[in-house]
Amino acid sequence: MRPAASLVSSEPVVVPTPEGRFEVVGWQLPGGPGEVVAEHLSLTAPRPGGAPAGEPPLVRLHSECLTGDVFGSYRCDCGPQLHLALRRIAADGGTLLYLRNHEGRGIGLVNKLRAYKLQDGGADTVEANELLGLPADARDYSAAAAILHRLGLTRIRLLSNNPAKAEHLEDLGIDVVAMVPNEVPARPENHDYLTTKRDRMRHRLHHLDDTESAMTGTTDRAADGATDSTGDLAP
Repeated sequence: MRPAASLVSSEPVVVPTPEGRFEVVGWQLPGGPGEVVAEHLSLTAPRPGGAPAGEPPLVRLHSECLTGDVFGSYRCDCGPQLHLALRRIAADGGTLLYLRNHEGRGIGLVNKLRAYKLQDGGADTVEANELLGLPADARDYSAAAAILHRLGLTRIRLLSNNPAKAEHLEDLGIDVVAMVPNEVPARPENHDYLTTKRDRMRHRLHHLDDTESAMTGTTDRAADGATDSTGDLAP
């Protein structure tokens, strides 16, 4: 991990949003020779009065997703997850780190669109990356850990469905005392994508299980309705 001392930050400014008011700080992490400087944001809301004393703060690491966060793409759940996390942090207090250079789980925007094309041909989100010769998940959380250390957030509750994020942070010196779910409802357009995240990437997506159960129940009821009381096919 690059040391937190190498971080350069802006002065905090208050930014009002539809989800609440946040103290926003920009962070730069200088790269090596010839590397582009990485820039990230932290958005922090104060804890309300009456919050349990000693309870670790709520923290969300949100990976940049232009298509989902900005354009509202239905192919993923990134945009709804971002807005849900901001609402929860505005209500309960905590910090969201918006991590740049994480597009497409770290493969970049152009490669993400190439992976989408492969998904349209039948590959799942993991297979598509691998067919491009890229990792299923290339994200680096060292900048996130460095920012958390600088903010004094070394013992946290992580707002995430992804155990791998907690494991990476633990390896980088952040004590993740709990994972708090940040689930949003599935859509027909992203159901297969979320299923792959659950089945192949260990994401904890209980709402997806509920959706599938509801879909199965609807199918069963439709099948039952196709027969009359004698068991013969209804007209």
